[in-house]
Parts: sequence; structure tokens; C-alpha cells
Amino acid sequence: MKSEFDFLKAIPPEPGNLIKGLQLLQATEDYISDEGIRAAAEYFNRPEADVEGVVSFYAQFKRVKPGKYRISVCDGTACHLKGAVQVHEWLYQDLKLKPGETSADGMFSLETVACLGCCSLAPVMSVNGKVFGKLERKTMMKILKEFAEK
Repeated sequence: MKSEFDFLKAIPPEPGNLIKGLQLLQATEDYISDEGIRAAAEYFNRPEADVEGVVSFYAQFKRVKPGKYRISVCDGTACHLKGAVQVHEWLYQDLKLKPGETSADGMFSLETVACLGCCSLAPVMSVNGKVFGKLERKTMMKILKEFAEK
């Protein structure tokens, strides 16, 4: 019987390959669902609790399905000094999102990243990889509105 998780067969089911399997699972699904946990546990012959433990230990793994538009707020030194905390506050006020969350409508998800490499444009955020710098509240609200209307 064919499974939606047959792509895991690209990796030998040895216990030491669990992280590689989870990375492939996340790359394919954009996050690791409950079904993905079960499929990985079955494929690697590990208890679901062990797989969940690995997923929750490593920050690279996401358990929440990302929104259509993924907002990344830079919190590198320059951005932090120039207002990253305020950008997060604006996002909370406007979208009711905290880092690691996805809006109820599935439109937006929010994460904090260590650096987007645009220090001269601080504070910076990206939406699905498109960078927006020198953020002010009005500008940020306009950007979010444009994405919401797409």
C-alpha cells in the first residue's frame, strides 16, 4: 500500500538516520504533523514519544503548520538595537501573533531569526523571503495589508 510518507524510503531506516528522516519530512511537508510523527516512528521502528522528543529538542523542527505568508523578524544586533522588539509588538497588536505561531486563518506565521544579513536596513523582516527594511509601523501595516489582499 502506498503511503503519503513513502518519500522516507529514500533514507535507510536505521536508528541513526532519524534526524535525516525528520529533516526530509519537514522539507517535504513544511512542518512535522502528528501523522508525520507516527510515520517516522513506524518507519524508524521507534516509539512515537522518542520521535516527538527529538522533534521538540531541535529548534530546526516545526510542529505548527506555517501560514501562507511566513514572516521572519530579524533579531540580530543591529535590528535588536534599532527596534526588533517593537516590530514584534506591532505584529502582536496587528495580527495577535507571537513567534512560533500561525494565525487562525492560516495566512501568517511568525518566527524570529538570528540575522537576515541586511544590517544597514535595520529593523528588518522578510515575508516568504522578500526583505523589508527600515521598518516603521505604518510601513509594516501597509506591507501586511498587501499580502493579506493577495
